[in-house]
Amino acid sequence: MDAASVTVGVEEEFILTDPETGAPVAKNVEVARTAAELGIDLQLELTRCQVETSTGVHSDSAELASELRLLRCGVAECAEKNGVQLLAAGIPPTVPDRFPVTDTPRYQRIAEAYGMLAHEQGLCGCHVHVAVPDRETAVLVGNFLRPWLPLFLALTANSAIYRGVDTGYASWRSILWRRWPSAGPPPHFGSLAEYQSMVAMMQSSGSILDKKMVYWDVRPSMSFPTVEIRVSDVPATIEETVLLATLVRAMVMTARTSLARNISPPSVGTEVLHAAYWKSARSGLDGDAVDPVRGRIVPVAELLTELVDYVGPALDELGDRRSVTDALAAVLARGNGAMRQLNAFRVRREAVDVVTELASATLEGCR
Repeated sequence: MDAASVTVGVEEEFILTDPETGAPVAKNVEVARTAAELGIDLQLELTRCQVETSTGVHSDSAELASELRLLRCGVAECAEKNGVQLLAAGIPPTVPDRFPVTDTPRYQRIAEAYGMLAHEQGLCGCHVHVAVPDRETAVLVGNFLRPWLPLFLALTANSAIYRGVDTGYASWRSILWRRWPSAGPPPHFGSLAEYQSMVAMMQSSGSILDKKMVYWDVRPSMSFPTVEIRVSDVPATIEETVLLATLVRAMVMTARTSLARNISPPSVGTEVLHAAYWKSARSGLDGDAVDPVRGRIVPVAELLTELVDYVGPALDELGDRRSVTDALAAVLARGNGAMRQLNAFRVRREAVDVVTELASATLEGCR
């Protein structure tokens, strides 16, 4: 496998907030219009307080980091021109009872079909796309990624404060998100045909309206020749997003090597995987994690080290082992988004302090 052909791209979702109160502001159409005038293509999300950026295709992590920085800095300027600020957070720290849904035909259909689930959104994730030869490979690669999905969630957890209170979770976004009927870890699939059969059943039952609503945390992309990993909160910083994307890319390479050698993916029971998800959402980087493969409780830092060792050959091939090791050490020392939120909140127990901290983290490296 040629490492250069295993390209990567990233989508990041952001919240638009009032600069003073931190409350979400329904201005995604206006910000997207301003961005378009500057040549930045912003996607509208389900609610009017959200926008999404998409990078190009990259084979070099440093180039990916550079584009992520340009996008965050550029969109932040567009937001500022419209009187709002850009926030990288899994959920808004302070919110109204419901969000206005973006006025597109598809989003209005979703709102009608799913009721309050659609109006209680404002949930922002990070989606990593890694190139694969075909959709069959994407499905089979997903079987190898399933056991590691909770760890990626723990690494990027960035939604501890919601409605102005400490939720008791590092990633409350993931708890809210899994209420959707197609969210969470996918089943183990033996083939693309099995995957397609399951999706067809979900669509015919009405649990999803279309194939784009397959919200599993790893799936074949609907739009690109990639496998898409979508388990994460949007990371607080650009550095953390690059770390996530590089680890995911190396994981996909490792999975493809295993497939080529006829190595089977580890068998992980659904309930064990759900327990690992819950533990990652609860604790994030602060404490222990569940190792779904061996069914043990282990410090999350130790499991992250094991992950780096596991994908080490792929990282070496990419030339990224040193940068990943350094970035991981930095986030473990400083804390991820959830830990930053909690540290800021515990001083005065004011959500506005969390917003200030997140606004600074969002644009680290921009100035």
